[in-house]
Amino acid sequence: MTLPEAEYRYIALDHKGNAIIVGTTLKVVELISEKLAYGWSPEEIRFQHPYLSLGQIYSALAYYADHQEEMEKEIGKRLKKLARFRKDLAAPSLTARLRRTKESL
Repeated sequence: MTLPEAEYRYIALDHKGNAIIVGTTLKVVELISEKLAYGWSPEEIRFQHPYLSLGQIYSALAYYADHQEEMEKEIGKRLKKLARFRKDLAAPSLTARLRRTKESL
């Protein structure tokens, strides 16, 4: 007996192929990044995002569990991009001079 393939009730792919939570603009990768960074439980995620139902949250977690390798690659790309962004936003020269002046006092 062959079972039909299950779908994620609250997950859809946007026009770029990113998994999003249906009814929101929140990407699954963003929710998972928060969960991994802060160690949030589904209930804490619900507290932080009161517009999400627990069903939506558990659906996103299930999607992540089934697509963990590709999602972790995406998280890694985002972290590298953030590091480059922070590097490019080095303190302006005036701010750096003020800091040096303050330190020398």
